[in-house]
This record gives sequence, structure tokens and C-alpha cells, in this order.
Amino acid sequence: MTPAGWPGARRRPGPGAPRRGRDRRAEILLPAPGSRLIGADAPHVAVVGGGIAGLAAATGLAERGVRVTVHEREAQFGGRLAGWPVTLADGSHATMSRGFHAFFRQYYNLRGLLRRADPGLTMLRALPDYPLRHSEGLYDSFARVPRTPPWSALGFAALSPSFGLRDMAAMNPKAALPLLDVRVPEVHHDLDGTSAWDYLEGIGFPAAARHLAFEVFSRSFFADPRELSAAELALMFHIYFLGSSEGLLFDVPAEPFPAALWDPLARYLTGLGVDLRTGHSVDAVTPHGDGGLDVTCGDGPTRHYDAVVLALDTGGLRRLVGASAGLGDPPWRRRVARLRDAPPFLVTRLWLDRPVAADRPGFLGTSGYGGLDNVSVLDRWEGEAARWAGRTGGSVVELHAYAVDPAADRIREQKDLLAQLHRVYPETGEARIVDQRHEWRADCPLFTVGSYEDRPTVRTPHQDVMVAGDLVRTDLPVALMERAATSGFLASNALLERWGVRGQTLWTVPARGRSALLRALASRGGG
Repeated sequence: MTPAGWPGARRRPGPGAPRRGRDRRAEILLPAPGSRLIGADAPHVAVVGGGIAGLAAATGLAERGVRVTVHEREAQFGGRLAGWPVTLADGSHATMSRGFHAFFRQYYNLRGLLRRADPGLTMLRALPDYPLRHSEGLYDSFARVPRTPPWSALGFAALSPSFGLRDMAAMNPKAALPLLDVRVPEVHHDLDGTSAWDYLEGIGFPAAARHLAFEVFSRSFFADPRELSAAELALMFHIYFLGSSEGLLFDVPAEPFPAALWDPLARYLTGLGVDLRTGHSVDAVTPHGDGGLDVTCGDGPTRHYDAVVLALDTGGLRRLVGASAGLGDPPWRRRVARLRDAPPFLVTRLWLDRPVAADRPGFLGTSGYGGLDNVSVLDRWEGEAARWAGRTGGSVVELHAYAVDPAADRIREQKDLLAQLHRVYPETGEARIVDQRHEWRADCPLFTVGSYEDRPTVRTPHQDVMVAGDLVRTDLPVALMERAATSGFLASNALLERWGVRGQTLWTVPARGRSALLRALASRGGG
């Protein structure tokens, strides 16, 4: 089965191909054959949205000679990884963002995008561990867990205090067998009708293990596990545990997002002739009967393009399609209108007048601490934060709370997050807050039970309109930032295929369980 929206794709195993240090079983997705460049009279494409997906689409098109204009509503590129300047109460200049993001080693296509501006990925810095801490005293670490399946999952269970012998004996192993051989896209058809919570309840995972090992994944989607599709949870388990030998350790940008990622990539794209426009909100996209589309911006004239890539978040796509009469067909428009946003999330960043304890990790996942989902000590790894801490003797700490009740009192939630930090790192209770910023957002896609078939694919009913973003159904083993990057390249490849040009070669983790032993065990469960 080929990826949704990319009929020309061909998949093959990775061995024998150039690797750049990838898992030897990573799979290559070859684009449809074609010429290397577009040739004379190049088409003009509008990319609506300047996040990861939009910049990936612009890169894939511009590298083949297509004329590209990127319209970004905000003043900065990067989407959910954007950053903007702020002046702190002490007069320091800093960069605020929507919070910490982990760049896992399985993110092959995102890393390929970033290599355009930094071939050695020198802007990324490895964190030595991915620790998880529960309020009852349990503490898990991935630093010593083997990377290669099945030893990765077995090693985690053996090393984790959340898996006791009595707990293991109470589990339903047959119900867990499908996790041993996740197949994409089949897993969505098998498990999309079940919630992540109900699925884990049926397996009988120990409560502590469920909180530490699985709820962390579900909340990565900014969703309560009672609402999240079990297929998405199983897909995450496959990507990070049993489908890849890249492991669960990750890298982080060594400087704020603009300096580390988007400013260098913008220079690269400008060098290819891409017209990058920030502060440009697209109000409507209108198809022409004789081909092409008109793109109407609120602050400028309507412009005609040969094709459009809609690289928007869930709410942005709903609004633009709703305002663009004639775009797509009625069933497609209804599906877009049904897309849901995940509940609000909060990012709190604190500039403190003293350091946290020297043994605190750069990143800590938490469970059982109220709404607090993780704590980052930015000055452990981000240059700008480290320089501020070095000048002042303080520290920069960031707190995340996902899937907050929409009706919650936001001031109370902010205060509670600070109180939970004091529980996790008691020394912060004595610190004076030099400055603090709170970012509330509610623009991530929600992958609810039974929603898989409703999600848009890269291709739309209009041959000149593509959709990209982490909300897109790709039928590939990708998620989060990697799904955004992959879908952006898929969108550019689909347009290039129409014009007879070869697109971007992509990589993914294997589309099914990589261990023959585990596949054999899974087959006993009737999967």
C-alpha cells in the first residue's frame, strides 16, 4: 500500500542505500520518476503557512525550479516552533516561544529539511537522558535502555521500577500482542475505534507504567488518553520502541528556534528564489475553471497561482476552506469542517534569580504533579538561556501543561504549575522570579476515537491543491513534527509528479514490526 495522497511512491528497505547514520532497517520512499528540474516557464505555487510543513513543501518545490511564494500570517516562520523577541524586566533581550520540542533521531525527513541550511546539524545538541518521574517516587530513565528492538522494550520493562513481577503477572498478554507487530496503515483500521485509555485498561498495564510509559505519549498529542485514538498510541509505541533502533533519546536546538532553525533555512530558501512573506494572512483560495487558483490576502491584491499548498493548523484550515467557496467538493469540505482542536495547553517560562540544583536534568517528564507534564532547565542546553544565567547567576525554567480543561481558571492553572515546580524541584521555592511569560494555545489537532478516515490526505479533490501538516493522514509511520515535514515533502512531490519532475526521496521507520520473533508472537493474538 502506498502513502495516502502519493500514488507514485515506491517503498523499499533501506540497506544498501546512503544512510547518514540511520537505522539500517529504515525504509526509503522513492518518488515517481521524472526530470531533475522543471524546465522553462516554471509554474508558480503559493504555500499558505510557514511552519514545518509549509517550509518543507517550499523546499521540495524550489529545489526543482518551481517559483514559490510562502504566505505566513504571523510575523515569524516556524509555526508551533516559532520564536519572537521579548524584553525582560531586568532589561535583558530574550526569545520566547511556544515551548520545548524534542528532535528524535527517527525524524529523518525533518532532519533532512534542516540539513539544507546546516548539513552537519550542528544546531542540535544531544540530551544525555529522557527521565520520567512520578509523584509517588518512581523514576524511569532511557539512558541505559538498549536501542534495538526487541531489547529496547524488554530492557525498559526490566529496568523500570513501574513493572513489578506481581504487576506483570496480572497483565493480559494476549491483548498486548498487537503492539509487538504494529503495521501501518492497518493499525488505524484495527484500533481507531478504541480510546488509548480503554486499550491500556484492557491490557492491564500497571498504573504507574501506564502513567510513565504511555500517558507521556498520549499527552504528546496534547490529548487526554480517554479521547485519543488507540491507533495513535500504538503508532507512537512502534515509532519509538519496537519499530526503530533509534531509541528514545533526542536532540534539542542549541539556540532559540529562529536563530538555530528558521533564519538559516529562510536564507537557504531565499537563495533559491523563494518569496517569503510574513504578516500575510490568506483570506480565500478560489479555483479557476480554466486552471490555477486565485489567492486573496487581506492586506494586498489577489494573486493568481498555478497551484496551492495549504500548510495550516486545524483551525486555520477549517477557516480558510469555509471562506473559500468552490474549493474541493462537498464531502471533502464537510470532513475539513469536522476537524477538532486539542484542548488548550500552557507553556510557562520563568527567569529565576538563582540556579536549580546542579544535578537536575535538562528535561524531565512528570506524572502525578497536578497539571504539570514536564520541566525543562533551558540553561542546561540553550545558548541564549545559558548566557543569561551566566550573567545573572540565575536559571531559566520552562513548564508545560497539556490538555487543560477549557473551562479552567487560567490564572489558577498558572499558579498551580508554579506550585508543582516547587514540589519537583524544591530549591526553586526560594527563588525570586525575575520575569515570567505564560503562553496559552489551543491549535493542535485532536486525533479522537474514530476520526482517522475523516482526516484529510495530502491530495484533495482539486488537482492543484494539496494539504500538509501534522493533521494530515499520510498512511506512514510518522507523527508530530516528522509528520509535518513528511507531509510537506509529499505535497511538493505530488505537484512535481503532475509536472513530470522527480520529487524528494523520503525515509521512515519500518511500516511494520521489525522483529521476526515479535511478529510471530503477535500472530498468535489473531492480528
